[in-house]
Amino acid sequence: MQALQLDAIHQPAVVREVPTPTPGPGEILVKLHAAALNHRDVFIQQGKYAGIKLPCTLGADGAGEVAAHGPDVPADAPAVGTRVLINPGLRWGTNPRAQARDFVVLGMPDPGTFAEYITLPAQYIRPLPTHLSFEQGAALPLAGLTAYRAAFTRAKVQPGERVLVTGVGGGVAITAVQLCVARGAEVWVTSSSEEKIARAQALGAKGGINYNAENWVKALTHQAGGAFDVIVDSAAGAAFGALLDAATPGGRIVFYGGTLGNIPDVPPAKIFWKQLSILGSTMGTAQDFEDMLALVSEKKLVPVIDEIFPLAEGEAALRRLDAGAQFGKVVLKIA
Repeated sequence: MQALQLDAIHQPAVVREVPTPTPGPGEILVKLHAAALNHRDVFIQQGKYAGIKLPCTLGADGAGEVAAHGPDVPADAPAVGTRVLINPGLRWGTNPRAQARDFVVLGMPDPGTFAEYITLPAQYIRPLPTHLSFEQGAALPLAGLTAYRAAFTRAKVQPGERVLVTGVGGGVAITAVQLCVARGAEVWVTSSSEEKIARAQALGAKGGINYNAENWVKALTHQAGGAFDVIVDSAAGAAFGALLDAATPGGRIVFYGGTLGNIPDVPPAKIFWKQLSILGSTMGTAQDFEDMLALVSEKKLVPVIDEIFPLAEGEAALRRLDAGAQFGKVVLKIA
């Protein structure tokens, strides 16, 4: 089979022939039709990710159809020929509050989805929502799981609450907008792009503001009619201080990434006097994944796709994501 592999950091990913895997006990062989990129893939390529082990087949997100069962697959496993997608969070553990020490995300060190076939334990293979194509299904798992846990399991967004999603344009932020709107929240966004703000409004956001604007917090809270009950963030860094001002007393700030680095000079009084909750979130449990799929299916939500590349152009797809101009997920179509 063909697979897109990374041999060393700061090197292009290359497509090559590798052995097709055989499902072991309790495993399912999936013939992949589409896979989606995440910034994690770019960070691994750049050497900016912990515990890098190369060479590897990249990719956490994938959708396809069941090709074969290994021995002793559970009776309720998806049948051969079933359209499926993959839960990319492996070995979460038994504590729903936090992942176990051996938790990993699919795609490094475990072989990932940028390939024609993959084998995984049956528990990580779930039926694809019937209203989604393979490409749309591939765009859902990691972004959907991360956004769902951050917004609902951790920050407990409620219908009618005012929610701010920062940095809209990436897959998780866009999915957070879609999920929160679907649950009846009033959603606002920030971005450096007026076009991305407008596209978020087309998905149901009430409005937004350019975070490079002077006094953007004051302008946005005035526009929104008040401060925010929940703020969903992925940047952290020096910009985090502004979020303390944007949060309403008793508000919750949840962040699932730190693309701007460490958070400097946070005034503790802004947190304790406003009774704020600062929450971290990473990926999610199997139950989070099931609940996310149920919401997507109930509301017929469709992941936003930025661009689709063939597997042979996987390196170009990585560069597209690295450029940061995308709105939605960058997807690989696998022949």
